[in-house]
Amino acid sequence: MLMDVVILSLLAGAATGIGGALAVVRKPGKRMFGFLMGFSGGIMLSISFTELLAQGIKFGGLELAIIGFTLGALSFMLLDSFLPHVRFATKEKGIVNTKLLRMGMLLAIGISIHNIPEGMAVGSGYVHLPALGLVIAIGIALHNIPEGMATALPLYAAGFSRKKSFLIALGSGLAEPIGAVIAYLFLSGFPALIPATLAFAAGVMVFITLDELLPIAEEKNHNAMSLGILLGIVFMLLVSNAFGI
Repeated sequence: MLMDVVILSLLAGAATGIGGALAVVRKPGKRMFGFLMGFSGGIMLSISFTELLAQGIKFGGLELAIIGFTLGALSFMLLDSFLPHVRFATKEKGIVNTKLLRMGMLLAIGISIHNIPEGMAVGSGYVHLPALGLVIAIGIALHNIPEGMATALPLYAAGFSRKKSFLIALGSGLAEPIGAVIAYLFLSGFPALIPATLAFAAGVMVFITLDELLPIAEEKNHNAMSLGILLGIVFMLLVSNAFGI
């Protein structure tokens, strides 16, 4: 089972490489970027509320789920104030730009750290129900594509090669298995904490979505963001139904 969790989280994290490759091959326009960020946000919100939090309430009760959800959001809000703040800003490609280089590297570091709780969501979901872990991994993989684009774009614009920009974007997602393994090992020893952990992961993911994804999606293109959110939610509902969750 542990190897399954590692593989799922590794594949989900590696999706940042897909986004990185897309970014250096052809830069997305504002409308498309806003749509992709909105779609990513819709996926994250759908997973958080209809899967993680719902399962936490079902198996742990409403009070425990509320506590876990709140602690997840507040703890990551506090942690986020000490981390490189992830803002998905991009600039036009030009000569080597140290400001863009710094921003790109901070994005890579920030996204790497942000991916750890996403891996925890995969690990805790899998321990609770393997099909749930698979659904969460699918959703996070799709969510990681625009994150990979956001990491590679400023690096490429700063003067990095396509290959190096892609590799850094790919590497930023590979922190995800760390969170997945931690969650799996911890919850295997303390299964009674699974409902609270699911709710905690939901709180973290909702905070990331509201604080990072949707503000920049709104900035890029409001209508494209709104459409992306709706389609992201519908898509994940269909995926969940297909796996019987």
